[in-house]
Amino acid sequence: MRRDTGFPQADAENDFLRARRRQVLSRLAAWLRREPDDVNIMLPFHEVVEALGVVSERRLGVQTIRLDSIVGSVDRTRDFDRRFRPTSARTRERWQRLALATRRGEAVPPIEVYRVGDLHFVQDGHHRVSVAHALGLETIDAYVTEVVTRIAAHGIRHRGDLIVKDYRRLFLERVPLSGQARAEVLLSDPWDYAELGEHVEAWGFRLMQDEGAFLDRATVAMRWYREEYVPVVEMLRQAHLVGDRTETEAYMWVAAERYRLIRTHRWDQDVIDALRSRRG
Repeated sequence: MRRDTGFPQADAENDFLRARRRQVLSRLAAWLRREPDDVNIMLPFHEVVEALGVVSERRLGVQTIRLDSIVGSVDRTRDFDRRFRPTSARTRERWQRLALATRRGEAVPPIEVYRVGDLHFVQDGHHRVSVAHALGLETIDAYVTEVVTRIAAHGIRHRGDLIVKDYRRLFLERVPLSGQARAEVLLSDPWDYAELGEHVEAWGFRLMQDEGAFLDRATVAMRWYREEYVPVVEMLRQAHLVGDRTETEAYMWVAAERYRLIRTHRWDQDVIDALRSRRG
């Protein structure tokens, strides 16, 4: 919270000390809670767009954005943590000058950010963002460049989340689902996307053998979704075999168990009964 004593210079100095103290306490709390190492680290812009796959970008001009939507940096700065609190005294002099200018009501130029989904990454203006946070502001003006990606940025909170997004992007290159199918096929473990990709390709190979015709990836993906995935998931719902998993995780589990137990790729009541008896 912003505190005013009537002496802007002293207030700016106290702003910095308070921000540093909060950063140290946050790091200590994360250690005590045994949280992942990346919980307080800014998301690196280049790693995010690489994991999601860049399609295009465009300049949107100056916009007012929410400070809590700024989650990362373009240049991987280590001078600030995830909430833009200074991580050392290196930034103190410049930080305090900006805090003083802000407190005096002086004009501060907009920052520059990249937008990916509803997330923003600072290209220029880290100190301004840090000061704005410390003074309790909720928004800031920014020159925005929007980046369109193949995979949505939704669900990214920590650096570790990028692994799942990266594997999902690779999976969708192998199995190019679209629309509702794309939205419904979801996994938590990144490696499961690799296994599911191989499973769908094997399903497609058997389909082409049965029909004696070549099918492209998009056709295989849609037919697998409609002819295999949707009916199986509906059957699993009715048999109460989904449990706490995502429907895709339940599908993968029963598909593996089905073949291991009965050595068949078909579905019938015997398969369901066998799977129910080994429900995990």
